[in-house]
Amino acid sequence: MNPASPETLKSCCAGAYESEFARMLLGDSFHPGGLDLTRRLGQLLGLRPGMRVLDVASGRGESAIFLAKEFRCEVAGIEFSRRNVEEAGARAAEAGVGNRVTFYQGDAERTNLADAGFDCVICECAFCTFPNKTAAAREMARVLRGDGRIGISDLTRSGPLPQDLDGLVSWIACIADALPVSEYSAALEAASFRVMACEAHDSCLLQMAKDVQGRLLGLELMTGLNKLQLPGVNLGEAKQFARAAMKAIHEGRLGYALIVASRGGGVSR
Repeated sequence: MNPASPETLKSCCAGAYESEFARMLLGDSFHPGGLDLTRRLGQLLGLRPGMRVLDVASGRGESAIFLAKEFRCEVAGIEFSRRNVEEAGARAAEAGVGNRVTFYQGDAERTNLADAGFDCVICECAFCTFPNKTAAAREMARVLRGDGRIGISDLTRSGPLPQDLDGLVSWIACIADALPVSEYSAALEAASFRVMACEAHDSCLLQMAKDVQGRLLGLELMTGLNKLQLPGVNLGEAKQFARAAMKAIHEGRLGYALIVASRGGGVSR
């Protein structure tokens, strides 16, 4: 059964991604393609030294720290989980970029950040989890300067998904409300963005699914497995879900894409 309210959904997802179980399954980058796709997103956005970037749903700060190092830009991360915000700040300081990377606890649908404060916004594997995607897109537009750009990477769906991919674990895995690329583009365009580029990276999703399956198998053999808990999910459910997700990927019903849009300029897809 899906969470009863948007706030319940946000809390469940935040709690899941705080857990040690999630870290062991997904590694440091909680999205397909890892930092290689983060780099590609930065390239598509045209990031340059000194630009101000907002990372929405920044997690433990892996991408924000990477962007600050790779492109020499200033990055602010906004994240629903206070625990993740605290950890991300400590990691940025340890990485030597604490003067250029800052994290805030907040909601993507109402960030409380100043108008027109950023050159670019990125959102990796999280847009599909926002209960009100229209509000989130408009909020991202609000914090961007007049010619600012947004880059999202997210799961994509082609046609209906099987019942095995329903329920709370599906929301946590960013599958339950995955959209076709055309619907992501429409949500951005409704917030006055113009889509500049779309790239399919389904192979990255397939590799991540294979990695998760392998880690689940390894976890079965570990001593003290019962101490690792993913809120709302048990190991058996996770294994069944991983098998169903792998099948959907092979059938072409689940994929992964990068989408870049601008508040100005023409459409180039």
